[in-house]
Amino acid sequence: VDVRGIKTKSVNSGGMQVKANVQAPTEVNGSRSRITNGFKTDDYSTSPAPRTFINQLPDWSMLLAAITTIFLAAEKQWMMLEWKTKRPDMIADMDPFGLGRIVQDGLVFRQNFSIRSYEIGADRTASIETLMNHLQETALNHVKSAGLLGDGFGSTPEMCKKNLFWVVTKMQVIVDRYPTWGDVVQVDTWVAPNGKNGMRRDWLLRDYKTGEILTRASSNWVMMNKETRRLSKIPDEVRGEIEHYFVDAPPVVEDDSRKLSKLDESTADYVRDGLI
Repeated sequence: VDVRGIKTKSVNSGGMQVKANVQAPTEVNGSRSRITNGFKTDDYSTSPAPRTFINQLPDWSMLLAAITTIFLAAEKQWMMLEWKTKRPDMIADMDPFGLGRIVQDGLVFRQNFSIRSYEIGADRTASIETLMNHLQETALNHVKSAGLLGDGFGSTPEMCKKNLFWVVTKMQVIVDRYPTWGDVVQVDTWVAPNGKNGMRRDWLLRDYKTGEILTRASSNWVMMNKETRRLSKIPDEVRGEIEHYFVDAPPVVEDDSRKLSKLDESTADYVRDGLI
């Protein structure tokens, strides 16, 4: 300490000599002041809080949010498990993504459809076109889910090799009640043999909530050659692909042998044109 009250201290830090000059505090108007390296500071000025074990921990709000998220997810899973125990019948029929699945020992394909606003008419009921689209969609999804979808439109891999595809020769649809906007319909479809060289596909459309049968449909299919456009017998390779999916059951619609007569304007009682 020299005569001016300045203390000189040498600090050895990693081989480097550092000198710190600190002047003794002085009284200014009753308050203590300190001059450090030419800057005047007051003793009551705020200074950074020293680092402790608490401020070195992660942000507590983020940690709490993570714990809350984990608990909410666990609670949701527990509620789903409890609900499955109470309502196994509903869980068995759930199709949350509308993709469909194979049921009843792998012989029936089931898919749910929600009737959209653009699929109905002025009376708020689904059109026949909407129902026919559901029949076609479930038929192809059935083939796809069974692993038989080749590179053709519903053709199996062996059918694609032989340039064969399915054609519908007859179809009967009986609508007991049309679903309305917002209804969910459950469509079941399966296949069965039809003679030596044909296949039959049936459908049942039910109201998902009540189980009421809304529509029954049955169709006959045969194979046609893409190049010759002639009917073909079912090859043994193709029969081996599909015959273990056949259901031994009568058609859901009794066969109606009546044929629709062709329209003839000359013999018609009434003729109206300009219809859209």
